[in-house]
Amino acid sequence: MSEAPGIVVAITGASGALYAVRTLAALLAEGCRVELVVSDFGRRLLRDELGEEAAVDRLGAWLEGKYGEAVRRGTLQVYSNRDLGAPIASGSHGSRGMAIVPCSMKTLAGVANGLSRSLVERAADVMLKEQRRLVIVPRETPMSLPQLRNLVLCAEAGAMVLPAMPAFYQQPKSLDDLADFMAGKILSALGFDHALYPMWTGSV
Repeated sequence: MSEAPGIVVAITGASGALYAVRTLAALLAEGCRVELVVSDFGRRLLRDELGEEAAVDRLGAWLEGKYGEAVRRGTLQVYSNRDLGAPIASGSHGSRGMAIVPCSMKTLAGVANGLSRSLVERAADVMLKEQRRLVIVPRETPMSLPQLRNLVLCAEAGAMVLPAMPAFYQQPKSLDDLADFMAGKILSALGFDHALYPMWTGSV
């Protein structure tokens, strides 16, 4: 029996907590071994946008309550953002890919310039140096020229820049539908098939 794929997910302090938790739930439902890092402002984001019940230390139960028992197919391991000795800080650790969702402009700058000041930044640096998939989901508008240049630096280093821009051709009826779309895009970028939103067929 093959080992469950390991995916790193980082949550940082940009608006868009619903995108993050929907991605987590979808990866867990795929049976993934999800290794989660949440920055200090990411922790605040979860509480501010989703409520105290979605705090990191209760997140597994919150995900199951919202998205159902399918999340039990995977495993969730949480690391401190200050723990630069965590397994995901090493290229020898076999993570398949990583998504930073949402990605703050501070985190973006750190990744773009290889600073590795935190576990989020170091894990992202590992993905780039090992040429594994790194998906960066920025959520900021408008963007300054330094921010745009940082996005280009990340793309040139091998990351996929996947802005938090949900589509509307699928006629979403709720915020959850928009979150499904973004989570589906992230899963596709990480190499997973999914049915989180209807694919575009070109039909009119």
